[in-house]
Amino acid sequence: MIKPQNVNDFLQDGCGRCAKGGTPECKVHLWTQELLMLRNLCVEIGLTETIKWGMPVYTHKDKNVIILGAFKDFSTIGFFKGVLLNDPENILQVSGENTQDTRLIKFKSISDLLEKESWVRVFIQDAIHIEEKGLKPEKSAKKALVLPEELQSYLDKNPIHNAAFQKLTPGRQRSWVIFISGAKQQSTRESRVLKAVPKILEGKGMHD
Repeated sequence: MIKPQNVNDFLQDGCGRCAKGGTPECKVHLWTQELLMLRNLCVEIGLTETIKWGMPVYTHKDKNVIILGAFKDFSTIGFFKGVLLNDPENILQVSGENTQDTRLIKFKSISDLLEKESWVRVFIQDAIHIEEKGLKPEKSAKKALVLPEELQSYLDKNPIHNAAFQKLTPGRQRSWVIFISGAKQQSTRESRVLKAVPKILEGKGMHD
């Protein structure tokens, strides 16, 4: 799988994270109009376009501000510091249970995006102002990371691997927990642990 080098590559071949990249089945092709419109809004307002994690990311003074996404049922615009945005109409959503600061808007059609365009513009402008002011979300007390039983058992029996896991950043540790615990069968979770070990020893997370 080839990672996109720029946003044009992303729009043509996807993020490169699955086997559907570069094929008609790639989810990006479901949302070309929406992604192009969101891209134009970000660039028009003055953000700098780049690719990170295989996705279109828009920055201001080298700070991540916005990320665009394509999924099976919707496209998204995500705000890295969305928790700080003023959202009186409750348009912004939390992307997942592990999300702390990022907020996003989902679009299921181009008409849906057009309906929310004015708010999207306001949020982009406000996100830029947040970076200009150097504002940061307050750090909330983080829940202790609970490891899947299969991972905890393996680490208990392998001190060197346990030490390597403890040296990972919280985000990388969390990525392995989500990956391993996402399997329903114990045997699958155990095989995922073994699959994770080489990258853990290299100091990498699931998506590195």
